[in-house]
Amino acid sequence: MHYALNLRTFFYSHYFYLGLRFAAGLVGVTLITLQFADMATAMTVCIGALCTALMDMPSPLRHKFNEMSASVLLCSAVTLLISLCAPVHWLLMSMLVAISFLACMMVVYGKKSMPLQLATLFIMTMSMEHDMTVRESFIHTGLFTLGAVAYLAYAMGISWILRHRIKQQVLAEALFELAAYIDIKADFYDTRYNLTEQFNKLVRHQSLLADRQQASRDLILRSHQNSKDAIVVQTHVCMLDLYELILSTHTDYAQLRVHLADSPVLKTLHDLAYKAARDIESVAYDVTRKKASYPEISYESELDAIEAELASLQRRVDEGKPAQEALAVLRAQRNKVRAIIKMIVELHRASQKVYDSTPFWVDADMGPFLSQQKYELRMILSHLRLDSPIFRFSLRVAMAISVGLAVAAWLPYAAHSYWIVLTIVIILKPSFSMTKQRRSDRIVGTIVGCVITALIIKYLNYPAAILGFLILSTVATPTFIYLRYRYAAIAVSIMILLQMHLIAPGNHDLIMERLIDTFIGAAVATAFSFVLASWEYQSLPRLIREVLGVNLRYMQASFDLLQGKGKDDFAYRIERKRLMDSLAALSSALVRMLDEPARKQRAVEDINLFIVQNYLLVAHVAALRSILRRHQKELPTAPVNAMLNESHEQVVRTLAQALAPQSASPASEPATAPAMAAVDTASVPWSGWPLVQRRIRLLQADAVKIIVHSEAIVRNVA
Repeated sequence: MHYALNLRTFFYSHYFYLGLRFAAGLVGVTLITLQFADMATAMTVCIGALCTALMDMPSPLRHKFNEMSASVLLCSAVTLLISLCAPVHWLLMSMLVAISFLACMMVVYGKKSMPLQLATLFIMTMSMEHDMTVRESFIHTGLFTLGAVAYLAYAMGISWILRHRIKQQVLAEALFELAAYIDIKADFYDTRYNLTEQFNKLVRHQSLLADRQQASRDLILRSHQNSKDAIVVQTHVCMLDLYELILSTHTDYAQLRVHLADSPVLKTLHDLAYKAARDIESVAYDVTRKKASYPEISYESELDAIEAELASLQRRVDEGKPAQEALAVLRAQRNKVRAIIKMIVELHRASQKVYDSTPFWVDADMGPFLSQQKYELRMILSHLRLDSPIFRFSLRVAMAISVGLAVAAWLPYAAHSYWIVLTIVIILKPSFSMTKQRRSDRIVGTIVGCVITALIIKYLNYPAAILGFLILSTVATPTFIYLRYRYAAIAVSIMILLQMHLIAPGNHDLIMERLIDTFIGAAVATAFSFVLASWEYQSLPRLIREVLGVNLRYMQASFDLLQGKGKDDFAYRIERKRLMDSLAALSSALVRMLDEPARKQRAVEDINLFIVQNYLLVAHVAALRSILRRHQKELPTAPVNAMLNESHEQVVRTLAQALAPQSASPASEPATAPAMAAVDTASVPWSGWPLVQRRIRLLQADAVKIIVHSEAIVRNVA
């Protein structure tokens, strides 16, 4: 279950804060307007505030101001344009289609532009029913803009006051997702769970974790000016270091299960991981409550049990029994678990201490770690081609809206075409899987919302009760819109239907008409989800090449770090972040493809394995780094670096082969695992040689598997 759906954490989450801020702003703007004007005027001002509120998301203050200002200007312009065109039917219809197309083209700017697209299409549909004179159109637009600017000022003021609080909440969300990631890892030690299914589950959660970590970076690393900010920066850095240690715990779980199948130590390892997840959750919970966090969980009994098992395995080895491999694997896991527990203690400490400054990157350029947003016209112009998925999506929406308007005009009853259009723009999304999910949530949410509204109107038709339900639904709508859209659909249906009931209380067919309009809009959106569709498999070759290219750069940075080249791990962190982002993008594409029709799915198993193998490379590098740190005092630098250097060259050659154009050919030679680097380890006694050599062998073998799977994917897609 999502952490914010737990009552213990819900009221501290930024989702609930967003709902309160949203509702207080809308209700406040409406009530103030009612002191000076009638209900119709207040509703116009309220809709202006609502369109701006759709852009009210956790963002750095400067970005938030730019995003919300863009919404004010764009939505005001659309309001005026549609209002002026409304008296001329053919001109209005043409303008609706044109604006729909242009609004959907804004998706080229990425995920952050989606709320702006929705706000634009929402006000377009809200304005299409008004038949006004030119003077009335300008007055209507002025009132709309007044509400939009009022909410902008209010939201910026609240966000400035709560700027540190929002950082804490977003950081806490990343920590909660990291704890959920460890819960999945814990089940690798439970023989009841299938390892392949667990790997797939882990990879799916990885993309969500990467998204939450990026949101944390964008807020925390952009501006850190005082001791409070230094605390969240240090906690964020500890979280990322802890994440790398967790990656390094990957081992041969199948072998571990075979060797230790009859031992209770597997359950002990599971319990340790479970406790670690709860420990991290306690840090996250304290961060949301603005408190310093202190360790409350003891790992001693589990660690003692592992030590006892290691002693037992050592006795078996001394007696000549075949337990050497199990001993080595368990000892390695013990060392990694101890490192993780130590880092969790550091995570607690990071939340306690008041820091004078931020980490080593005080004067470093944070740009590579942050999301870069560029709003340039040439980006839209470059996508004005039929092979662009965004251009096809824009055409799809424009055509669907045209059909929706035509259907509304032909219906025998007084259909509300704006509701049909609104349903279409809410359901129809750039990908088939998103459309499918949104359609289900919209229909179920509207039905439930209509039933609840009917009960309220029938049994609780009192001004105070209706106002209370209006406020509750206004809080719930933004709270759940990014959390559980189905709940948001229920809340928004209640909110809009109750508002319409207050404006026109005599309309007894209000709820039934909205239900019919919703089903019509959903049917049109479903039909057009297959028109000019861009299927996920079409983007796979590009995503595969991006992963391979980033992995090559990551390997260069990794081996430079392992060999001690450079003063810190800044470059390594950048490339690790880029690799995780590219893998998250590929994983998200795979998840979306699995929601598409079966005939449009390609190379599912190979993509799964390709993603897993790339994650394993990251895990092997993290493990190598942990081994070298643990043996730092007696480390024979020259021979170790020689082995690492040769291994690096072999891995790079392997990955480069996967990137080469000829690798897509079915006739290409099957890759074989490179030989271990020829370094004389016998002449340099060091206890870490077996561990380093084992990790390097695994690293090279998994690099070879990446070639096999990437070639299979390209062949399947072609």
